[in-house]
Amino acid sequence: MGLLSKITRLRKNRQFEYNPRYYDGRGKANPYKIEPKFDQFRTTLGGSRGLKSKINRAIEDSKREGDRNLKIRMAVILAVLIFIVLFILDFDLSIFFGN
Repeated sequence: MGLLSKITRLRKNRQFEYNPRYYDGRGKANPYKIEPKFDQFRTTLGGSRGLKSKINRAIEDSKREGDRNLKIRMAVILAVLIFIVLFILDFDLSIFFGN
C-alpha cells in the first residue's frame, strides 16, 4: 500500500498570497462591500425597524424646506405635460374659460 498511496494520494491545494494592486489593506471598510451611493445622506435608513418610526421619519423629511427653484421647475414641467396629454386626447379647454 505504500507504493500505491504515492500514486493515488491527493495533493494539497497550493495557496498563493494575492494582494490587489491598489489595495493597501488599511482602508475604511471592506473593498468588496457594495453600498448605494447616497445612503449616508438619507435620514430614513435609520436603525429602528418599526413601521411607526419609518412613517415619522418620512413625515419629518417631507416637512423640510426644499429648493424653491426645483418646486417651480417641477410645477412648470407638470403643467406642460398635462396640457400635452389634454391636447392629444382632444380635450376642449374652452369649458374652463368664459365667453
